[in-house]
Amino acid sequence: MSAPLRILLHNWRDPYHPEGGGAEKYMAEIAKGLAGLGHTVTIRTAAYAGALPREKVDGVRYVRKGNRYAIYPRAIAAGLLGRYRPDVVIDVQNGIPYLSPLVRRVPVVNLVHHVHKEQWPVVFGPVMARTGWLIESRLSPAVYRCSTYVAVSDSTRRELSEHGVALDRIHVIHNGTDAVAGDEVRRSATPMLVVLGRLVPQKRVEYALDALAALRGRYPDLRLVIVGSGWWAPNLVAYADQLGVSDAVEFTGHVSEAEKHRILAEAWIHLMPSLKEGWGLVVVEAGVHGTPTIAFAEAGGPTDSIRDEETGLLVHGGSAELTGAIDRLLGDNELWWRLSRRVVTWVARFQWDESVRLWDELLHRVTGRP
Repeated sequence: MSAPLRILLHNWRDPYHPEGGGAEKYMAEIAKGLAGLGHTVTIRTAAYAGALPREKVDGVRYVRKGNRYAIYPRAIAAGLLGRYRPDVVIDVQNGIPYLSPLVRRVPVVNLVHHVHKEQWPVVFGPVMARTGWLIESRLSPAVYRCSTYVAVSDSTRRELSEHGVALDRIHVIHNGTDAVAGDEVRRSATPMLVVLGRLVPQKRVEYALDALAALRGRYPDLRLVIVGSGWWAPNLVAYADQLGVSDAVEFTGHVSEAEKHRILAEAWIHLMPSLKEGWGLVVVEAGVHGTPTIAFAEAGGPTDSIRDEETGLLVHGGSAELTGAIDRLLGDNELWWRLSRRVVTWVARFQWDESVRLWDELLHRVTGRP
C-alpha cells in the first residue's frame, strides 16, 4: 500500500460556493478520492456567506478564510509561516497563481483548467487585463518552472506549452462522470435548451438568448433553461426582456446536484457558448443522459470533450453559427438520436476513480514516496 501523504490544495472557491463550477467539482472529486485512499487532504478556499470557516466533508478538511482576492496573499502568508506542514501542495490556477513554490519547501503541482488569455479583456479594463495576462503568461511559468503541471485536456496542455511550460512537465488528467442512478426522467415533450454554468460575461449566455429569439418563429414551443448564478445574471434577465423572449426563459439560479441532472435529462440540447473552457465538465454530465452538446471549437476544451458530428456539434463564429447548429439539430431527428446514443458511450470512459488513481500515482512520484 502506498504511503499516505499530507496534501494541501489552494482554490479560490469550493464546490459548495453558489458560483462554483466544473473546476470546483473536479477539485472536490479528486480530493474526496485521495482522502478515500488514506491521504490527509486540506483545501483552502475563500470564505462566503453561509459557509462554515472550517468543516470536514467526504473526508476532506475545508478551511475558508478571506475573500476571493485575499485568499492569494493569505496562502502566501500561511506558506511563510509553515502552516499545515504538507508533503505536497496543489495550486489550482484560475488565471492568478498562488505562487506556492516561492514559500513552500515541498513539491508543488500546478493544476490548470484553461489559459485565460481571451477572458481578461472581457472581465476587466485594459490595464487590469494586461496586468492579469502578464502575471498568468510570464510570472506564473517562471515561478513554477521546476514544478509539475496537470491540465484537464490536451488543448490546455498545448496552450501551456505555447507559454513556455515544457510538455514533459504537463500531465493530462481528465474529468470523470457522476454515477447517476437509473435515468427515470423523461425528455421534455417540447423542445428545451439548457445552459449550465456561472453567469459571467465570458460564458456568453447572450448567444443562447439570441438563438432562442431567432428560432421561436420556427419552433413556437421552444424554451431555454439557464442554470447557475453569478453577478452577470441581471444583465441576462434584461437582455431576455429586450429580445422579447422572457416568457420562454427560466432562470433557475443555483440548484442541487439532483435538480441539475433532472434538468439535463429533460433537455433536448445542452448549449455551451463559452469563450473558453478547459474541458467542459457539463458536456460529460449532459452526455450521461444522452443529451448532446453544441459548443464553440475556439473555446479549446470542447474539442477534447466533444467528438464533432459523433457525440455533439462544434461550431465556429458567433451567435448566428450557434443558432444554425441548434436549428439543424432540432430539425434532424435522425442526427439527434445518433448523437444521443453515441454520447452515452463516449462519456462512460471518463471515470473519477481512474482520475484519482492517476493523481495518486503522480503525487507519489513528485514527492518520491513509495
